Amino acid sequence: MIDLGVLLRVPCVEMEMGFDVSPGGEHAAFSWNPDGRWDIYEISLRSKTDPYLVSHGLGGKFHPRYSPDGHHLAFAVDFDGSEAFHLIVHDLVTGTQRDLTPDSNCARQANFCWSPDGKQIAFISDQSGQFNVYVIPVEGGNARLVFDAGYPAWKVRWSPDGLWLAVTVEAGGIDFGTYIVAAKKHNSVCRIADKNGPIDAGQACWSPDSTRLAFTSDVHGYNNIGIYELASQRIVWLTEGEGEKQFPVWSPDGTQLTYVLNRSTVSWLVVQALSGSPVMYQVEPGVHYLPCFTPDGSHIIFVFDNPRHPGDLWSLSLGKGNFTQLTHSLPDKLADISFAMPDEITYPSTDGTPVPALLFRPQVQKPGPGVLLVHGGPDWFFEMTWYPLMAHMAARGWAVLVPNYRGSTGYGRAWQEASRFDFGGVDNDDVAAGAQYLIKNGLADPERIGITGRSHGGYLTMTCLTKYPNIWAAGSAVVPFINWFTNHKYIRPDLQHWDFENFGDPEENHDLWVERSPYFFLDRVTAPVQLIAGRLDQRCPVSDSIEAHDALRNMGKAVEMVVYEDEGHAFLKLENVLDSEQRRVAFLAKYIEHD
Repeated sequence: MIDLGVLLRVPCVEMEMGFDVSPGGEHAAFSWNPDGRWDIYEISLRSKTDPYLVSHGLGGKFHPRYSPDGHHLAFAVDFDGSEAFHLIVHDLVTGTQRDLTPDSNCARQANFCWSPDGKQIAFISDQSGQFNVYVIPVEGGNARLVFDAGYPAWKVRWSPDGLWLAVTVEAGGIDFGTYIVAAKKHNSVCRIADKNGPIDAGQACWSPDSTRLAFTSDVHGYNNIGIYELASQRIVWLTEGEGEKQFPVWSPDGTQLTYVLNRSTVSWLVVQALSGSPVMYQVEPGVHYLPCFTPDGSHIIFVFDNPRHPGDLWSLSLGKGNFTQLTHSLPDKLADISFAMPDEITYPSTDGTPVPALLFRPQVQKPGPGVLLVHGGPDWFFEMTWYPLMAHMAARGWAVLVPNYRGSTGYGRAWQEASRFDFGGVDNDDVAAGAQYLIKNGLADPERIGITGRSHGGYLTMTCLTKYPNIWAAGSAVVPFINWFTNHKYIRPDLQHWDFENFGDPEENHDLWVERSPYFFLDRVTAPVQLIAGRLDQRCPVSDSIEAHDALRNMGKAVEMVVYEDEGHAFLKLENVLDSEQRRVAFLAKYIEHD
């Protein structure tokens, strides 16, 4: 068996918030946790040297971005897990750091960008009650409001000529909207649209000459790459058809783009000329993240992981077509271990709909322990990725099923929209049907099946325990929400906006909100329940877990709870990650590993 503590201590390059390449192409900066905490490191792209630590101080540090002259690094710091990110500017010569946003009375997104002249930084803050775009002088001064779209802002990108900001917001439903905003004039704004009006458009990236924006949109069913021309306000589609194409980035000469193509749980790097066919590259089956060209256009830098490899920085030589691994997170003592690769499968839901999933098959032939591992979001999905919990569970001999239920991303717009206004309905049924699949195929003992998930996965853990109580031997819900009403009341305005857009008004849809809140049906629970929460969680407030724990205990149900006082939604401290994940596995093992 692979020790869970050993696996959880394996570092990885943070891939969701990204890395950066220096303006001269000499270095890459990235967030990494070899010492158990998230810090900013640099690595040379021109010589074989080990990464070296750049940042210092408390907090988890993410999203490094070089200043245009390459003399400074800015990055976002979360000091306590509350997602109130501070903007830090680090002098690469002197090693000194300055906090541009010392006021901690508001939340900020980790996404920000430098102005092309290096004198300002555009960032996103909810100091006015909603996430809007602000600009602050790097040398100090007050931030000024630049743009309020009426929707929560999500990302901001400055055009290379300094005249425009591309602002992506969470718009209606599951859509994103991208606005082109004049950086200095407040009366010049337009939103990416086609002949029928504004469209879903996200992940905007400026062309080097500032005349076009590449973006992603699922307006035709799957995410494809569009190119928006500012002068004509016309869209030219670079890609079409099935498969999710995302994270477009221009080459330095503006003649081609690189992006990621997902087909189910596996992805490829793609390079495509504006008038040419796509050329696909793959390290091996797994997940490629956030590619970008080096300044000379000769290489693409990206992050890659799969169940055999933790997330690391890699380089693709476009001239030679070969890959080079830049960072090496997997310790030598684990290099010879044969990590299990899951199968991509589908199984029928309760209504017969095929549900895509990953399956780690147990080595032992007879039915034994099984577990459903449920992802959060719900607009997210489990890919063929490095995930220590899966690897450890599989090594224990458990059948591990990871469903990408209706509501997940990665399978087109219709699949993602299928659970809107039906949370705790079709998604819940899809997950519960996974247990029946394990039973019918002789993969798990029907008396020894557990369920666990994080965030929305924790919510679905609780809906499954209340709606299908007889299936489960145990359930562990990590940072869950359990009562739609109380969760909605206490979360941030941007998250409340998402609730309204995707689950309706709590007063108008009162009966639905009650029906889909497992808190009101805890009397149906028959399996032992574990609740794990962070005191500072801004997405799934700890109050839901506390109230559910108390109610279950008063009913005489088997329940345990642990609250981490110094964590938010995503646990940042290694000691808490170790403790919480080991508790989760131990709890499930207690009820599913017996003969």
